Amino acid sequence: MNDLATDSELMARSVGQPAAFAELFDRHHGELYRYLRRRAGPSLAADIAAETFLIAFARRDRYRPDGQSVRPWLYGIAHNLLRNHSRSERRQWLAYARHGEVPVIDQSAADAFGNADRRADASAAAARIGHILAELPSADRDVLLLFAWADMSYADIASTLQIPVGTVRSRLNRARRRLRGKTGREPMTFEIGETHG
Repeated sequence: MNDLATDSELMARSVGQPAAFAELFDRHHGELYRYLRRRAGPSLAADIAAETFLIAFARRDRYRPDGQSVRPWLYGIAHNLLRNHSRSERRQWLAYARHGEVPVIDQSAADAFGNADRRADASAAAARIGHILAELPSADRDVLLLFAWADMSYADIASTLQIPVGTVRSRLNRARRRLRGKTGREPMTFEIGETHG
């Protein structure tokens, strides 16, 4: 029954039938949690994801759809909560960089090859990327990570952050230039393409 309903329809239905909100949770919680885990670590990610859905549920009667998906709205709530933890996020990036375990590197893929040189190179690259991400202005880092890790279009990022699409483009461009300037190329681990939106 709910498989055919859009997010916006489920949100509207949940105002009178609160149980309908469970389908929105099922659709979006896993992805949102994975994004937040990469940004803030597992324990903080679990807290922020839970709080995001509590806030969304409490505000469901005020939701105004700008499309069929509530995804940008949910990420916007999560982003505001994450912003409250931005200092700890910067410290986490620096800690990742010190230990070479930045979550943008797929360690399981490096381990699968069993190649110590590749694992060492991946750790070194992770440390460099961790430092670069920690040094990025938070506004640029937010756009970059929503684009790269949440696979959002420019329009969805703009909706999530409540900024114009042109600002998304300029912040992403600035972050890419910074990455290229520090690494000599855009890291493959981000899978950053030229256009999503």
